[in-house]
Amino acid sequence: MKHMTLYWGKEVTLLIGSWKTHSWISYLLTLLACFLISAFYQFLQDRRLRFKALASSSATSIHAPLISTHGRRARGFATALLFGLNSAIGYLLMLAVMSFNGGIFVAVILGLSLGYFMFRAGDEEIVAVDNPCACA
Repeated sequence: MKHMTLYWGKEVTLLIGSWKTHSWISYLLTLLACFLISAFYQFLQDRRLRFKALASSSATSIHAPLISTHGRRARGFATALLFGLNSAIGYLLMLAVMSFNGGIFVAVILGLSLGYFMFRAGDEEIVAVDNPCACA
């Protein structure tokens, strides 16, 4: 039976039917995996924003039209690839939290928080805003 409210317990099915925990060891390993993937999500977000800032600053220094066009496409492709990977991980984390297990929820939040602290807390100098609207 699927839970539709937050519950606490070691038995959880996460993302796919074959990822089930029945013991405390498997549950703790699942929590560790969620924690590490959440921190990795923040790491990828940091790398993507730094790459985008670097690409936008180097694009203004290049004046040769052929090099500029080819380089822009390569940078755009790499940025899009990082964005897609980051989005996929974000959606998987959201689906993991939607298992409604309290431990999974806490592990994801702690992983995101620690990842933000480790990788993105000093990002005040790196601002790469596509759209100034907060809802975009």
